[in-house]
Parts: sequence; structure tokens; C-alpha cells
Amino acid sequence: MSLAGVRVLDLSRVLAGPWCTQTLADLGADVIKVERPGSGDDTRAWGPPYLKDAQGQDTSEAAYYLGANRNKRSIAIDIASTAGQSLIRELAAGVDVLVENFKVGDLARYGLDAHSLRKANPGLIVCSITGFGQTGPYKDRAGYDYAVQGIGGLMSVTGERDDLPGGGPQKVGVAVADLFTGMYAAVAILAALRHRDASGEGQVIDMALLDTQLAMLANLGANYLCTGHAPARMGNAHQNIVPYQVFEASDGHLILAVGNDGQFAKFCTIAGFPSWAQDSRFASNAERVRHRDVLVPMLAAVVKTRPRDAWLAALEAAKVPCGAINNLAEAFADPQAQAREMTIAMPHPSSPALRLVASPIKLSLTPVCYRHAPPLLGQHTRELLREAGHADADIDALMQAGVIT
Repeated sequence: MSLAGVRVLDLSRVLAGPWCTQTLADLGADVIKVERPGSGDDTRAWGPPYLKDAQGQDTSEAAYYLGANRNKRSIAIDIASTAGQSLIRELAAGVDVLVENFKVGDLARYGLDAHSLRKANPGLIVCSITGFGQTGPYKDRAGYDYAVQGIGGLMSVTGERDDLPGGGPQKVGVAVADLFTGMYAAVAILAALRHRDASGEGQVIDMALLDTQLAMLANLGANYLCTGHAPARMGNAHQNIVPYQVFEASDGHLILAVGNDGQFAKFCTIAGFPSWAQDSRFASNAERVRHRDVLVPMLAAVVKTRPRDAWLAALEAAKVPCGAINNLAEAFADPQAQAREMTIAMPHPSSPALRLVASPIKLSLTPVCYRHAPPLLGQHTRELLREAGHADADIDALMQAGVIT
């Protein structure tokens, strides 16, 4: 396992932080998930749906929580208590990385901020994940993916065109600002570990959802910075490539994703109109973009004359990029997803039949290893405190005091 021997103290909850730490855990890191006694990570209750037990009854484990917390061990600590804060300091002294997503300044009130913890452990890497970062006029605001998609411009380029039915701002179907921030945070942590291995020096990482949202605008952000014109919503069409959108066949929809002029010529031949590829208005992508309002209706009319699967078979044979539009049942049942083993089964204390989405990371020598199902709240509290040197009598006393569960 690539990160075997790396220990991570995870003080994060909900999605961005847990997504980061699950990625590290999949790669072999020992991730200690610290949760609030009694309730735990907020997402444990974000259902239905919930995991069903062997009798088909709902458990207390929401599917949302299960999707971001495998390969971790859970310890339930009340960090608002003095004794709980002492336990966090003790754990932080023995790990390589700490990930947290508390509001700016909250951990400092408990003496658990990066500056304080790194005094005892100079090699510690502390990754803070917030909505808006540790600086700037918005630093004290709570940050939620939905709001950040709006503030960061993503909803201005997502959704149908304003001049068409159903036009208007639209969020992405999953919390992409959270997920991208989690992934960027994992990359930053790996870079910081590399630096620490060379220098012995830890550091502080400041990750913000808004920063990530702006960065992930990618070519659209570049379009704006190069022209001064803010891109508008294009529905299922592409800002810079034509044809690159959804078309309706005679019995359903398909995606046509022509990436170059050669592919467009192949499409035209399959469609029965090879002359379109020679038309000066359509011969190059730049001209197709300029004349999309002429070309797209022509393409739509011809695509509608044949069944979806007939188009897909012909286009795939000619290596013209295209695709079906699957629901999730169809996506996971797709033979390619099956061949890539993109679902896994993990025995869970509450159910023998837990299925999860697999990691997409494929390493030839140090593959992802699925060691622990998403833990029950406090499942490993006693185990972890024993590892830290606490006697059972001490652990029992902390439990009786409500410091841990």
C-alpha cells in the first residue's frame, strides 16, 4: 500500500474532508476518524436511504455517510471537554497528518489549532478545509457546496440556455465543490508529505471550496480571462466545440462528442451528408462554433431519423466519440464498469451485503486495499486508546464521564 505507515487524524465531517481522508485511507494510510459522541458525523443521519440489516430493516447508517468513510477507524471524543482536548493533543502528537474543517478560529479556542499542535509535533501536516479559506472578507462565513457553486460561477454556466424552456441557473447533480476540494486536499497532503520526508518539516495547508470552485472552471475560466466576456449557460452543448452535445434519436437520446475535424467528416459520411464536412461554414471547428445555430438544427434533424443504438453502433465502429445516457442502474451494470470492478462488497457490522463505489485509482504495484467498512460511531474508541497506551480502567473512567463513547 502506497501510504502504509502514514497516520492521519481526521477531525472533519460531511464531505470535503471525509472524501480527502477516504482517498488517503484507500491508499493505505491509517485514518483515525474523530466524531462527536452520540451523533457523530452529520452525514450518518442524512437519509433515507439507510443501510439495511440482514432482516431488511433500516440501520442508523445513512448511505451518504457510507460513501465517504471506508477504511477508517472511529473514535468518539467530546472535544469541548478539557479531557477530550487532552486526548486530541495526545493523538495529534503521534500522527503525520491532521485534517479538519472547523470554522476559522474554532479549534484555537480549544488549543487545538495548527500552531499549538505543531509545537509538540513539528513534522505534523495540518490541512484545514473551509468554505472560503483562512483569510479574506468571507473567512468567517459557513461554506456549503451549493452556495459555493453559485458564488463561484459554476451555476452561471450550468443549465439550459436562458432563451430556451427550462433555462436558468442549475447546480451540478453531486457536490462537486466539496469533492474537488477533497481531491485537491489529498494532492496537497501528498506534496507536503514528500517535502517532510526530505526536510523533516511539516506545514499548514489552507484549502477553500471557493478557491477550488474557481480553479475547476478550467477552460471556461480561461475563456473569461482571455476575452473579458463571461460565458453563458449552454445546456448540454459545449462552449468551444461543435458538435459536442446531446441529440435526440428516433427512440431516445445520445451524446455526440466530436473532438476534431476528422471525426466530424466521419460523422457526416455516416449521416449520409459527406458534403457538410467540405462546407466552408463547417469544415473546421472554429467555423462550426461560429455557425452552430445553422449546423446544430441540421444535425438534430438527421439524428432523429434513426434509432439510438443504430447511431451508437455506426459511430463507435468509425471511432467517432459518442455515448448513451444511462441512469445509475445502467451505469453500474455497464460491462465496462463491471470489467473495471467499480463496485466492491465489504462486510459491515450491521449488514453482510454492503456494496460501495470502488476507488478509481489503479496502481500496478501498490493497489488500493479495502480493509475496513465505514465504521460504526465509536467502533474503535477502546482499540485506539489502548494503542495510545491507556489502561482499560482509564478508558472506562473516560466513558463514564462522557468524554468518549
